[in-house]
Amino acid sequence: MKSKDKARKFIKISLKNIIYFLAFVISVLYIIIFYDRYFVKSKVYAKEANSDIENIKISNANELTANEIIGDIANQNKKEEYYVQEVELEYMTKYRNNPNLAKDTIQVVQEGREGKQQIVIRKEYENGEMIKEEQESIKITKAAIDKIVEIGTGNTTNQYKVKIGDVVYATSDRLSVMSEANENSQKVATLEKDSQLKVLQIQNDWYEISCESVVGYVKSESTFYKNNSKETENKNVKTNSKEKSKSELISKLSFNMPLNEPSGLSLEQFKKVLTDSKDVNQIFKNNAEYFYYIEQQYKINGIFVASIGIHESAWGTSKLAKDKNNLFGYGAYDSNPYNGAYNFSSYSESIDLLARVLVKYYINPKGTAIYGDEKAVGTYYNGATLQGVNTRYASDKQWANKLYEYIKYLYNKL
Repeated sequence: MKSKDKARKFIKISLKNIIYFLAFVISVLYIIIFYDRYFVKSKVYAKEANSDIENIKISNANELTANEIIGDIANQNKKEEYYVQEVELEYMTKYRNNPNLAKDTIQVVQEGREGKQQIVIRKEYENGEMIKEEQESIKITKAAIDKIVEIGTGNTTNQYKVKIGDVVYATSDRLSVMSEANENSQKVATLEKDSQLKVLQIQNDWYEISCESVVGYVKSESTFYKNNSKETENKNVKTNSKEKSKSELISKLSFNMPLNEPSGLSLEQFKKVLTDSKDVNQIFKNNAEYFYYIEQQYKINGIFVASIGIHESAWGTSKLAKDKNNLFGYGAYDSNPYNGAYNFSSYSESIDLLARVLVKYYINPKGTAIYGDEKAVGTYYNGATLQGVNTRYASDKQWANKLYEYIKYLYNKL
C-alpha cells in the first residue's frame, strides 16, 4: 500500500509541475504577443540574413524601416578614406592687345609663376573596392602669378630679323638673365622692363646680351626690337611672309607624328582650318589665334590641341564649354565631372593651360627644358605620339584613333 501511495503522490506532483510550466509558457507567449502588438509597431523580422546585402529578405516592415536596416548593414561594408595632396597650382595666361606693337607680335611682359595648393581627396570603398573618388576641398597655400602676353595690333608687322650688334629692349617686368642659353643654368641678374640690351650672340631662341655691367643670356621672346626706319614702319604687310604650302604641311601628317613640334601653320592658316560649320557657336573660329600662340611659346602641335578640344567639347557645345569656358573637361572627375571641372574666365586660358600641362607632363621626357625656367616633369610620358599620350591621358583605348581623325580633317582643310 505504501508504494502505491508514493506513486500516486509522485504523479500528482508531476502533473502539477507540468500545469505550472504550461501556464508559465502561455503567460510568456501572451506577454510577447501583447508587447509586439501594442508597443513594437515598427519592428522588423529578418527571416534570412547574411553579409550579402542583395540576399536579405525583409517581411512585416514598411519601406522606410527596411531601407534604414539595409543602410545600416551596407555601412558595415563601406569605408571612406580622406587624404591630402600638396600639388602645384598652375598659373593662368592673360592675353591682351597692344596697338603700339607690330601686328601679331607676341611679347611676354610678365612670366607666370606656379603656386601651391592642398587638395583633400575623398575615396569611397565598398567590399574592399573603390567606387568613388572626388575632391572634397581645395586650399591655396601659395598664390600663382599670372603670365601676361601682349599681342601686337598695330598697323605694321615687325619682320626684322635681329642681328648681332642690334639693341633690343626687355619686355618683362623682371627679365631673368642666365649664365648660359638654358633655363636650367644659373641666374646672374634680373633686369627691369625697357632695359636696353645689346645683342652679342644669337643661339636659337636665346640672345647673349650686355646691359651695363651685366652679361648673360635672355630668351628672345622676352625682348623686342625697335625699328626706327620710317619706310619700314609705314608698310602694311602680312604677318607671315613665308607660309608653308599645304603639301609641305601635310607631308608631316601621320599617326606617329611628334606632338612636341609645332605644326608650322601660320596664323591665317589656323583661322582657315578652324572656321567650320560644325562650330555652331563659332568658339574655335573666334579663338583660332590662341592655338597658333601656344605653338610659338611651348613647342607643341596646335592642331593636336585643337583636336582634343573639338573631341572633348563636341565642337564647343558641351555644358562645360558653354558654362565654364572649359573646352577640354580639365579637372573633371568621373564621379562629379561638372563641379570638379575648372572654371576659366576665357577660352584662351583653357587652351593655354592644357598646352602647358601636355608639354610638362605628357609629351616630353623628364628633365627636358621647356617653357620659361621650367623642366618637363614627364609623369605621364610614354612617347610624344598620339598612342603615347593615350596611354595615361584617356581611359578610352580608341581615343588616339578618334583624335587622329579630327587632326586629318583639319589638315585637309588647308
